[in-house]
Amino acid sequence: MPVDLKNVLDDIARLHQEAKDNINRADSLQTLQQLKIDYLAKKGKVTVLFAKIGQVDPKDRPTLGEHLNRLKTEITDALQQRSDELATAQMAISDFDPSLPGRKPSVGGLNPLLQVMDEIKSIFIGMGFRIEEGPEIETEYNNFVALNMPEYHPARDMQDTFYLPNKYLLRTHTSPVQIRTMESQKPPVRMIAPGRCFRKDTPDATHSPTFHQVEGLCVDKNVSFADLKGVVQAFATKLFGNQVKVRFRPSFFPFTEPSAEYDFSCVFCNQKGCRFCKNTGWLEISGAGMVDPAVFGFVGYDPEVYTGYAFGLGVERVALLKYQIDDIRTLYENDLRYLEQF
Repeated sequence: MPVDLKNVLDDIARLHQEAKDNINRADSLQTLQQLKIDYLAKKGKVTVLFAKIGQVDPKDRPTLGEHLNRLKTEITDALQQRSDELATAQMAISDFDPSLPGRKPSVGGLNPLLQVMDEIKSIFIGMGFRIEEGPEIETEYNNFVALNMPEYHPARDMQDTFYLPNKYLLRTHTSPVQIRTMESQKPPVRMIAPGRCFRKDTPDATHSPTFHQVEGLCVDKNVSFADLKGVVQAFATKLFGNQVKVRFRPSFFPFTEPSAEYDFSCVFCNQKGCRFCKNTGWLEISGAGMVDPAVFGFVGYDPEVYTGYAFGLGVERVALLKYQIDDIRTLYENDLRYLEQF
């Protein structure tokens, strides 16, 4: 009586799954060699099934032969694939020298921009200034009006400021923190306001729509322009060394009177002229001046009793100068190859 084809096909399916599981579990080339003998040798399990071709109905023999040939091929391929995997793993192990020193894991670091910001904070804290902070979304009043900027002032132009609904905006400088501080406390005031600012600048090598500033303010009795010059000179010396010089040039700002722009002598060429100072010997830093009495009027300070000075500086500009970076965009691109230098 012929063997039932369905029973043989069930045996083939079970044997295929068994072989697959055993091959995947094999953890050595020796084990694979034994599996090859168990399944494909002259007396192996697959070979035994081939003997059943002559026991089934003649019309079913082609079908059974096709299944058995496929089983043999798949087991052979599986054995070869697993053999390759084990050989590769063995090669990797053999190439490993446990006596070699390990590689140090890479460690993170602060962006140079943040390093400069921390250094600036440390310098001014050492001179007795407190750090004050304020919101990045400001009122039009704090950002402009209380700083003595009338509506027609160019700084309020829509091309420069990111305006929001209901007379809010993204602050264009950190000077509003000075207003908030003076509104909340009486003199004496000695503070800096570091933080992020926003203006409608097109990104290029020297401009960014997002940037960082540090604004400084000192208000007390008998504060003079000489005090301002002394603080700026002390800051420059701490940041760039004893050889740096500071010069002040007359200027105009609506919130200070008198006003000035201040420069540092070029620390790269010692005032001989180079590409960083554009062959002038001086590096432009920022603006400063004595607080305009009109500003005191907005915060309730008596200008007949108190005087004060204010100054500002761009952190990105200081970072570019300190680390001789020629493109501000590199501070924001998060390229590890670049940041690892710092």
